[in-house]
Amino acid sequence: MSYFGRDGLMKKSFALLGVMLLLCMVVITGCGGAPKEETKENANQAADGKAVQFKLAHATWVGYGPLYIAKEKGFFEKYGIAPELVVIEDESQYAAALASGQIQALGNVVDREVIHYAKGTAETFILAMDESAGGDGIIAKKEINTVADLKGATIGLDKSSTSYFFFLSVLEKNGLKEEDVTIQEMSAGDAGAAFVAGKLDAAVSWEPWLTNCSQREGGHVLVTSKDYPHTIVDVITMRQDFLKENPAAAIGLTKAWFEAIDFYRQNPDEGNEIMAKALGLKKEEIAEMAEGVAFFGKEENLAFFNQAGENTVYTLAERACKFWQEKGIITEQVNLTDLIDATYVSEAAK
Repeated sequence: MSYFGRDGLMKKSFALLGVMLLLCMVVITGCGGAPKEETKENANQAADGKAVQFKLAHATWVGYGPLYIAKEKGFFEKYGIAPELVVIEDESQYAAALASGQIQALGNVVDREVIHYAKGTAETFILAMDESAGGDGIIAKKEINTVADLKGATIGLDKSSTSYFFFLSVLEKNGLKEEDVTIQEMSAGDAGAAFVAGKLDAAVSWEPWLTNCSQREGGHVLVTSKDYPHTIVDVITMRQDFLKENPAAAIGLTKAWFEAIDFYRQNPDEGNEIMAKALGLKKEEIAEMAEGVAFFGKEENLAFFNQAGENTVYTLAERACKFWQEKGIITEQVNLTDLIDATYVSEAAK
């Protein structure tokens, strides 16, 4: 079975579809800023009573699947929004689309969006969608039994994806630095294959390579994202100009997401069927992929967007900023109060 990640490694026809959709987009712009207070009467609709239309892009990843449950079950319509869900697999394309206003919202992993924000995209995180909870990991040869044993090892990973951030987080929590290992840059799939072929000491990858690593004698899973919670987390981020003009749309989208997660938890079989149809996969594939994902519903979002809490979107974004500054990928300090706004989660949870 092929594994479809949020980092542009899709191997089916959605990649072509994403490019075609991107080329056909109509540029939509607004005016910048932060949310305004909404009355009960207008909280779920545009000023003219019509559903608020906008484009929300995402790559092919099971964590974004509940968007299609919300669409199928009428939750978007219920809350006065009409998002057009657009599949774009390539990060450079969806990042450019958000920066230019061709799309107004994007589902993506926190650490990558910290980079895009720091490089000038005026965006704000409004809600958390999911986190990898075992779907990503480090596979290693039999002589490597602890993270400390990685010192001096040759490791394959993709530095242009969230795998790099995950790996840096694992190293830091175990007292190692990047300089303690030798990294060979390659895609997560190639890293998994190279490891099984005996060409690497370890690799940062995902399914099916977490399972297939045992094809190499002594190959095993060293750690997974389940061991390092709140590291690979997907959020929905919106352009700030769109948010200023349409704060009710952000609240409506958050409410619709909460209802979609509730529905999925109560009806996993039907939910998997809806997501599989939308993402062009088999229901069994979706169910298997979902086992390595933890979805964020209302309660999880309230905790994650609690600035006074621990292991929150604020601490995660701050850690990502620290890492990317150290690596020279970004040079500007990130203003977390501008990048993250808990208003939409708190309002939607009422």
